[in-house]
Amino acid sequence: MSTTLKSIVGISMLLIELSGTAQSKAPVARDPGPRSGTSVGGPIDGLTPDQTNLFKEGAARFGEIEKISDGLGPRMNLNSCMGCHAHPAAGGSSPRANPQYQFIIQPDHGTNTLPYFISGEGPIREARFQTTSKGTPDGGVHDLFTIAGMNGVPGTCKLAQPDFEANKKNTIFRIPTPVFGAGMIEQIRDKDILANLAKEAPRKQGMQIRGKLNIVVPGNTRTMQDKVPGETNNNGNDGTIARFGWKAQNKSLLIFTGEAYNVEMGISNELFQTEREEDCQMAKTPNDGTNPPDTHQPPNPLAVLSDIESFAAFMRFLAPPTPSATVPGGSSSILKGKALFGQIGCGFCHTPALTTDPNSRIAALAGKTANLYSDLALHQMGKNLDDGISQGEAVGDEFRTAPLWGLGQRLFFLHDGRTSDLVVAIREHRGAKSEANGVIGNYDRLSESDKQDLLNFLRSL
Repeated sequence: MSTTLKSIVGISMLLIELSGTAQSKAPVARDPGPRSGTSVGGPIDGLTPDQTNLFKEGAARFGEIEKISDGLGPRMNLNSCMGCHAHPAAGGSSPRANPQYQFIIQPDHGTNTLPYFISGEGPIREARFQTTSKGTPDGGVHDLFTIAGMNGVPGTCKLAQPDFEANKKNTIFRIPTPVFGAGMIEQIRDKDILANLAKEAPRKQGMQIRGKLNIVVPGNTRTMQDKVPGETNNNGNDGTIARFGWKAQNKSLLIFTGEAYNVEMGISNELFQTEREEDCQMAKTPNDGTNPPDTHQPPNPLAVLSDIESFAAFMRFLAPPTPSATVPGGSSSILKGKALFGQIGCGFCHTPALTTDPNSRIAALAGKTANLYSDLALHQMGKNLDDGISQGEAVGDEFRTAPLWGLGQRLFFLHDGRTSDLVVAIREHRGAKSEANGVIGNYDRLSESDKQDLLNFLRSL
């Protein structure tokens, strides 16, 4: 080989090597992680003095540790609302330090042992069984703990924890949903939710995005428009749109709180008066209720309210999260990411904003822009996220579009908290029959730089 040819070959090999090195060092988009600071936890602006006092009363009760004498149990997942809804402030989701783990290592943990899926660093988990021992659909919550063996509980109470080891393949998990801005979500009119779902129908259909609302009418699958007058429904509301919970299974904040008090802490109340386990009752039922004063002028008029009414008021007046520009890339990257969010189709389900009812009797909530990033509808999410549980109109792979406001500070993602990595959470939306496949395909085709801008935007929310 001539000297000239050797030189050409050598230069070519060097260029190839340098090219490979450059490619291998190309930055890959990464989740910048939860941002610091606290932009949540306070009341919405514009409350009256009385509403502010109601918020404070609800916040205080939300943080209380329930005791055996309060009616805790007989089965429960934890002993406080705030224990589960703790991060980054009261009303949030699962904190890093798992209070369920802390509960089991305290001296008064009774006969409870630690379920295999609970660790010291979260997430908080609620366990459901897909089927019963007879193979029929289950879907109900199987509480982690019991009060058996705890101080003040007689030895005759011998409740066993569920056999989670034997049900490993039958168990699915849920983590707590944040309730920041919940009052705004409650005040969005049904007709506006319906109108938003119908918007840009051709483009949505082109991406196989459908969506439906959780309206339950026994024996029928109907919309509000074609519901037959006089029909009843079986989900505790009047045929209007349910919107709270992972599968939009609860209509209102009062139902949401009443059910959670009974299911998660075992405390029966005026909405759910029957104990889920009628053995080992340590308090009169319902455990929680309205407290009529002995006189017409009680020292604290707010004491008349039941706990669930106070909880609902706290959530109703809890302010939504405030976005931040303090993420890697700064405001320029956030603006680019926001534009990409709309361009690739994320906004078809994660609707950036809806407006609350201008005629709301709560002036502070009337006609407000709720930047929730959700259409509050159910969407088919495919095999990866299918939990095999039906709730109302929602079947196994259908979930309410999770509101994204506050996402910037969340530690765990998806209904079961399977990941803390936003990139993984996005990719898990892909699956057989998932309505998100078209959007995820668009995401995959973005450059790594564009993906980073999108991730920075999401962490700014």
